[in-house]
Amino acid sequence: MQTLVDKINEQIEIFQTNANLQLTKNNKAAGTRARKAALEISKLMKEFRKESVEASK
Repeated sequence: MQTLVDKINEQIEIFQTNANLQLTKNNKAAGTRARKAALEISKLMKEFRKESVEASK
């Protein structure tokens, strides 16, 4: 589960970096990368929820 949390944190950092680039410098490519990272975060969070529920049983 630690590996999964590390992946989530990595994607969050990628999202933050690219979202800030889009906001501050109007970088369209960074916006695309931020949206991709957000989608990946969503998938990883669903996987985390499954693993978390299993671990609590």
